[in-house]
This record gives sequence, structure tokens and C-alpha cells, in this order.
Amino acid sequence: MNLKSFFFVATAALSIQAFAVDPIIFTPAIYQIGEVNQGDVKHFILKGANVSGKDINLENVMCQGNGCSNFKYPTTIAKNGAVKVEFDMDFSDMEGPVSPTVVLVGTDGKPYVAALEGSVKAPFFFSEKMFDAGYYTAGEKREWSFYVWETDKKDRPDLTLSDEAAKDFSVKIKNVKVAVDENGKVTEGGKILALKITFSTKGLTREGWELKQQSIRKFVGFKSKKYPRATPEVLVVGFWK
Repeated sequence: MNLKSFFFVATAALSIQAFAVDPIIFTPAIYQIGEVNQGDVKHFILKGANVSGKDINLENVMCQGNGCSNFKYPTTIAKNGAVKVEFDMDFSDMEGPVSPTVVLVGTDGKPYVAALEGSVKAPFFFSEKMFDAGYYTAGEKREWSFYVWETDKKDRPDLTLSDEAAKDFSVKIKNVKVAVDENGKVTEGGKILALKITFSTKGLTREGWELKQQSIRKFVGFKSKKYPRATPEVLVVGFWK
């Protein structure tokens, strides 16, 4: 699971616990997304019933987190009546197990929650995803190396830095073959087609950062022509000196 997805899933889980039992019952109780590819856009239809014994008027429908759009829903759900909610979900920024929630908001402010769960398959596997810059002085150079291979191990990745990341970082990319043992240790000289990526700061500055913000949290994105909708990335963390 990537870091953005982790925070998204954690927030969604806490939100579900906070809500009371809904008078709108969805069937199934948890919609099974199954496995989708990172970058897919899927259309979903959630079906349920109003068991509250009174009409429910809806003001809005939204996702907990991001990635949802094009909602279609009734403005009024009759008592003991059926409800259908349609929407599209973009999985570009997700990876690993996901538990998105859809929240129906009544005109009285009451939320009604529908839960989904599934898994998002990223096309690339990174030997490391987080790098510590330590106590960092603006303009210093830091350098890290890691390995990347395709999840299905069929081809060599075609990753390059995203245009946005290239403003602050540079990379050296070497074609290699690696082996991965049962503990996840990566060594060169195996059979898996991979890239050894060495990336470094060009000299991060505090421009655009709040002066009072002492922590560094910078996502470094990559792009792929083969998987143009995928969002492979690593995270650089640290503290400004």
C-alpha cells in the first residue's frame, strides 16, 4: 500500500466507526470491488433500501477521500423504498488494500454510509518507498538508491522522473537484473529485469514552504509510457535545519 492510500484507508476506517447504524441498508453490506489496476476508472452502482419508516431527503453524496466523481442519486428516498447510487472511481492514486466509503448526506446533515473494499494492483514494485533526509539544510545534496521492477516481472520498467519531480530532483537509472529472497532482500545478479534508480536532491529550498513548518514531506513522482495512468512515487522525509 502506498503512503497516500494508507492515510486514506485509516481515515475511512475511523469514520465508519464514528457513524451510528444507518437506516439505509446497502446490499451487500460491504461492496466487493475485487482487484483493479492502478489508474483504472471504474463505474459502480450501489443498491440498498430505506428502512427508517420515513422519507429521507438527500442534499449530497460524496466519497471519503478522493477519486470519486459523476455521482447520480435520488434527492428523496421514500420510506421502505429502494435507493441506487452511481458514481465513477479513479484508482490512479491508490495502491494495495483499499476501503473507500461513500457518504450520503441528508438535508438535516445526517450521514448514511456505504462501504467498499478491494485491492489496487500497482504495475511496479519498489524495494524502498521512503527516504530520510535527516536534518536538512536548504541547498544540500542528498542521494539514495533503490530497485524497481514490474509487479508481474515480465518486462523491465520504463520509469523516468515526472516533470514536477524533476524540478527538485535528478536521477541516474541503470538496467540491472535482481534476485529477491524470502525476506525481501534485493541483490543484483538475479533473473528479474529491474532498474537501479539513484535519485538525488538538486538542492531543496524553503521556497513554497511555510516558514514555521519544520518537517519535510515531499512526494517524488515517476512516470511511465507503458502505464500512463499509474502513479509510482516515493516519499522523502526529514526536518529543516
